[in-house]
Amino acid sequence: MKIIDQLPLLENCEVCIMGLGYVGLPLAVEISKTKICKYTGTNLSRKVIGFDISEKRLNELRSGIDITKELTNKEISTSGIKNYTLDSELIINSDLFIITVPTPIDSANKPDLKALKSASSIVAEALKKRKKNSLPLVVYESTVFPGATCEICVPIIEKISGLKLNNDFFCGYSPERINPGDKKYKLDSIVKITSGSNAISSIWIDKFYKSIIGAGTFQAKSIKVAEAAKIIENTQRDINIALVNELAMICEKLRIDTLDVLEAAQTKWNFINFKPGLVGGHCIGVDPYYLTYKSQLEGYLPEVVLAGRRINDGMPKWIVEKLILTMAQKEIVIKDSKILILGFSFKENCTDIRNTKVSDIIKLLEEYKTDIDVVDPFSNKEEAEKFYDVKLHEVIPNNKKYSAIIVCVAHSVFKEIEIKKWKDLLIDNGFIFDIKGIVPREIEALRL
Repeated sequence: MKIIDQLPLLENCEVCIMGLGYVGLPLAVEISKTKICKYTGTNLSRKVIGFDISEKRLNELRSGIDITKELTNKEISTSGIKNYTLDSELIINSDLFIITVPTPIDSANKPDLKALKSASSIVAEALKKRKKNSLPLVVYESTVFPGATCEICVPIIEKISGLKLNNDFFCGYSPERINPGDKKYKLDSIVKITSGSNAISSIWIDKFYKSIIGAGTFQAKSIKVAEAAKIIENTQRDINIALVNELAMICEKLRIDTLDVLEAAQTKWNFINFKPGLVGGHCIGVDPYYLTYKSQLEGYLPEVVLAGRRINDGMPKWIVEKLILTMAQKEIVIKDSKILILGFSFKENCTDIRNTKVSDIIKLLEEYKTDIDVVDPFSNKEEAEKFYDVKLHEVIPNNKKYSAIIVCVAHSVFKEIEIKKWKDLLIDNGFIFDIKGIVPREIEALRL
């Protein structure tokens, strides 16, 4: 029998999603709810199993609750997913394993692949027990450095399962492009890059994603190309933001407003409109380090990429130094001064606090013994306290006046604050540092 005939049937394969976070849950729901192929129009009847190591997360999903707020309760409850589990015995009959676990960096800015390796081990154990005649596929969506899938993950699967790649199972890579908090560009409307460990698996994997992604797919030449494409997407954004952050520093010396300069510059048709600010999150502030890590292993020390990272990682310190200098110039006593920070998530209208740089600002201000209130109506209070030791308010405290207000995140509720409210929040010589450029210009806030 030809290998191609041993692949699972695309129309009714059993799919296991490993990791049910910002990436895995929307993917699991999309696969489960799609009953008509978006490429061929044929009927689909697939079983989806959601696997996660957090019992708390699983119980929330069983109750139709998504604390990331990427999906509504109705979307979860009507998705058709019957199994949310951490029992590895329940996934052994899966035909397709899609791994969407986190791939952060450690304190030395090196790739932390513990979750990826663990997921690979769990899948390998499942493959070893699998009794179906069809050949299974393992697809990685987690961001990795170019080469990681075949150099790190596949050897784990082969060693534990005793199976051989492209003979007993296939592998692929399809980088996630989820944009947390974005209600316009969602999974179905973003072109999906696909790849496989050989020509046969590459075609199968591409057809699978085409069946659920209305925007279509792009079949990369190889797994390593697909891995590199993901890294480059966010590295490019990181460098562009670093450029305008450096421009902000220059404009501050020139005593002109950065956003005024950008507003004028963007009247040219080919000007790329990036804004200065904090660079955090699960991708832009992390992915470039995966690229530079692999590059240095291969003997090349990146210059531009690392320079961009230094600038963006250094923005919290630059912002705090400018704030403290302004307080000193205004003769505001810094110790015990009340400071209000608006926003804690890494981007606007989003619950995601992974790698938020607002925490760096808070730590630096704490060194000056300031009294800080942090307000964010989106971010999860428990997670903020657990991971950052930061207590969040959902609304701005009543009857308080502040020496300084720092607008860190452009949440819609902050944009709606009226001029009088802004002024009422400040002491007589207090001021606002508007990092996001959302405060009315009449107030004459400091801006990047």
